[in-house]
Amino acid sequence: MQATLEGIRILVLGGDQREVEMVRCLAEQGGEIYTVGHRPYPGYANVVPVESLGPFPEAVPRADAVVAPMSHTDSTGKVRSVPVEGVTIRLDGLLLQRFPPGTPLFIGKALPVVKEAAAKRGIRVFETAEDDEIAILNSIPTAEGAIQIAMEELPVTLHGSRSLVVGLGRCGLTLVRMLLGLGAKVAAAARSRAQLARAKEMGADTIALEALGEAKAAFDVVFNTVPALILTRKLLEKMPKDTLIIDIASSPGGVDFTAAADLGIKAILAPGLPGKAAPITAGRILGRCLPRMILSALSQH
Repeated sequence: MQATLEGIRILVLGGDQREVEMVRCLAEQGGEIYTVGHRPYPGYANVVPVESLGPFPEAVPRADAVVAPMSHTDSTGKVRSVPVEGVTIRLDGLLLQRFPPGTPLFIGKALPVVKEAAAKRGIRVFETAEDDEIAILNSIPTAEGAIQIAMEELPVTLHGSRSLVVGLGRCGLTLVRMLLGLGAKVAAAARSRAQLARAKEMGADTIALEALGEAKAAFDVVFNTVPALILTRKLLEKMPKDTLIIDIASSPGGVDFTAAADLGIKAILAPGLPGKAAPITAGRILGRCLPRMILSALSQH
């Protein structure tokens, strides 16, 4: 990899296998990487565990940029994933006050508690999950992971199955393409006429989202990608009980899971699939895209 991060100090706060691979990629591009809650990185002299400098968070080094996980935090600001068990990282005012105002913080999704703490300290927040390049590339392991779940759960092959994809954003279009490639009979539902036109051009049947409740076809599997309640009780009541639903939308998802359980319909919530289905690939995507985002943020300050 080209060394694009020479002299830039990056603090990585926890993460999962994606961030472990990302650290290697950033280090190979010349960054000075400091990690919290990670195991050692043999062979990478420019990766230093903060714990070796002293207790965390008191020993946080000066950093040009801070990277928190794609899996982000819970509602209290606690980082959800840390490679080393027993290490707690909380993105709150106590931690963020250790960084100069203007420091960029990169995180998959910033919940209100993180946004508020960052705003009070003048920390600039960048949501990596919203970056088009990262999101489109991540749609590949996301779609593969959703298809893997479907293959494991369905009593029939995806080839010839009746599959519905709800939402035609970055993940939805990739999923439609992959399902068609497997020989599934795919229908796609969305609000955007342009997105529906693209799905039709790809070979899928199309349904306007507002007309989903009027669709007469029964589906073997429904993939939801819309992060808003779309599959309501009223809609679920019209589905056969052997329909499989896989919800890959970000929180809060788009399925009334209580209603699905009441109706005997199996509905699976499957967030964060890149980190589960292909963490190395997902980590390399971050390692490829984050340098651009970091350099851009630093050039603007």
